[in-house]
Amino acid sequence: MTEKRTQRTRYKLKKVSNRKRLTVFRSNKHLYAQIIDDTVGKTLASASTKEKNIDIDNKDRKSLAEIIGKNIAKRSIEKGIKEVAFDKGKYKYHGLIKILADSARTEGLIF
Repeated sequence: MTEKRTQRTRYKLKKVSNRKRLTVFRSNKHLYAQIIDDTVGKTLASASTKEKNIDIDNKDRKSLAEIIGKNIAKRSIEKGIKEVAFDKGKYKYHGLIKILADSARTEGLIF
């Protein structure tokens, strides 16, 4: 079921929009976000909880999701990308995914 949701989400994004894609992946331990250019097939910016400057031990997952959202927004705006299409993948838009998206919006990303 999750593969169908992923394919449906990506198909709609690519059909409707030619913007860069903000993709989110969530594992049991970590959270990843990437800005992808589908025309070239390259990752332009990324942020994750595996980076050395993020202290994972003293924070809960919600605050980590907020930090990742802010980091990906700052990095993409530095590269000149302000408008993106949000690809939530196989995840529902709530919880950590929603927190990440909202914090990216507050930092200036438009989607």
